[in-house]
Amino acid sequence: MTVTATPTHNPLPLRAATFTNLAEALDYAATGTTGANFYGSRAELYEALPYTRLAAEAKKLARKLIAMEFKPGDRVVIIAETHPNFLRGFFACQYAGLIPVPVPVPIQLGSRFSYIRKTRDLLISAHATAVFSPESILPMVNEACQDIDMKFVGDIQSLVEQPVDESIELYSANPEDTAYIQFTSGSTRFPRGVVIKQRAVLSNLARIIGNGIKMTRRDRVMSWLPFYHDMGLVGLVLVPVAAQTSVDYLDTRDFAMRPRRWLEIMSANKATISFSPPFGYELVERRIRENKNRNYDLHQWRIAGVGAETIRPEPLLRFAEILKECGFDKKAFLPCYGMAECSLAISFANVDHPLTVEEVDGDRLAEENVAIPVSNENPCHRIAKFVDCGKPLPDHSLEIRDHFGNSLPERSVGVIHVKGPSVMSHYFDNSEETSNSLRNGWLNTGDLGFVVDGRVFITGREKDLIIVNGRNIWPQDIEGLAEQQPEVRTGDSLAFSAPGFNGETTVVVVVQCRERDESNRADIIERVETAVLDEIGIRCFVKLVPPHTLPRTSSGKLSRSAARRDYMEQQGISEPYISEAERAAHAHTVS
Repeated sequence: MTVTATPTHNPLPLRAATFTNLAEALDYAATGTTGANFYGSRAELYEALPYTRLAAEAKKLARKLIAMEFKPGDRVVIIAETHPNFLRGFFACQYAGLIPVPVPVPIQLGSRFSYIRKTRDLLISAHATAVFSPESILPMVNEACQDIDMKFVGDIQSLVEQPVDESIELYSANPEDTAYIQFTSGSTRFPRGVVIKQRAVLSNLARIIGNGIKMTRRDRVMSWLPFYHDMGLVGLVLVPVAAQTSVDYLDTRDFAMRPRRWLEIMSANKATISFSPPFGYELVERRIRENKNRNYDLHQWRIAGVGAETIRPEPLLRFAEILKECGFDKKAFLPCYGMAECSLAISFANVDHPLTVEEVDGDRLAEENVAIPVSNENPCHRIAKFVDCGKPLPDHSLEIRDHFGNSLPERSVGVIHVKGPSVMSHYFDNSEETSNSLRNGWLNTGDLGFVVDGRVFITGREKDLIIVNGRNIWPQDIEGLAEQQPEVRTGDSLAFSAPGFNGETTVVVVVQCRERDESNRADIIERVETAVLDEIGIRCFVKLVPPHTLPRTSSGKLSRSAARRDYMEQQGISEPYISEAERAAHAHTVS
């Protein structure tokens, strides 16, 4: 059977700002010709799912769920495999008044026990009443559900094949209903359930489509991002539906194994929009550099979105340079800033503009928390570079605040606070975290940054900040020095601080390295230690580890907090060894 992808062009007038709920957005998209396309590991199209058919199948499934006595507001965990059944299940929940809760698929085959434990924790945290799971991992899911009262656990394919009463009335969500619960990736602590209402996500979608990426009728989207991640779910599943735009999907694991598939599908379908965290571009650039076959046509790629973590310009520029011969224009890079607690997007840089990089005095940044630009009049010993992530979306406000909650002036580094219609209502069943993060409508993002002419520059996460003798040290600065060594690749290091038995702070740099010769390894360690001492003025402990061992979050980001925890466990250090001086230093950082 020949499978034909859904078309790019759609005769429907673009409509994104007037929907009441997500089901209404799909209903409108279903009157057109576009849809979702799913590709396998060899970049072969295995299913095309027009929005017309998606809406019909989701409604059929919704009626079955209602007949099974699911009630509006029940939470349904969906194991977020990159598969058409995820879309069917997610939108069936919308039509039935249920609350979908996307959660990760297993990342590694050897992590069975860990996956079962984490999934069970999420099920309990979400007070789930059902789980939609792929057949392939159902034994693990059943084990995670043991002794938890569920109305349904299984593959939704088994429900699709059952007869349905077409007279059952579907649920019509109002703007204040919960659209979904998005669990954070847990990069800094145990995942929290972000409650996003219909009005919040729809306001974010409208502003992404109309203001952030300025979508047109000729756009086509491509994604390999996981559906349980906010960028993958909101940006690459819900945006195409709300914009009535065709989208091509590649499974995240297939991308990780063969990153060039991303470019192959982009090239074959003339896709114009795709997003990735920085590490995705770095991975592709690395693989392409190793393989001279670059037969891609990327002339149509107008939006290469980049976000989800602190952005370093150098890897992006290398990506652009190596793909210049394929038609990729570096002006396609679109830095953005966002988080699940704001549905997705908070700010975008300007479309079709080059990357804007702010070079500031690294020493004054560390000692005074100010981003003073480097110039002939202001030469400096160390330069820190930060990428412009643009101005906040319309109707959204952004402030930089100190640890007392006072608004800081331009170029002062502090914690980013955001207010606007896209912000979450609360953390599910967690009033303490909600009150800590939301006050008077303002969300404490936990991110550090500064503002210049209304444009935001992200410097890092507050909880990742390293404090040595009262100086603020950004871990990415240390990691960048480690990755300048020829044996170390970009993204192969993590820096963090850990308490010592003597009450002093130890700065640790964990570096992935393939070198086995002990003499050469000792030389690498010495070079990294010397570079950090010369450039930043602090001593550090460098630990070399085998490739592919740095911990990551469920969304694929490197996790400094997990690396810190692993290091402390290996050293037999527990949190009580943190000195009073260190606690005081942490208490007086920006928060």
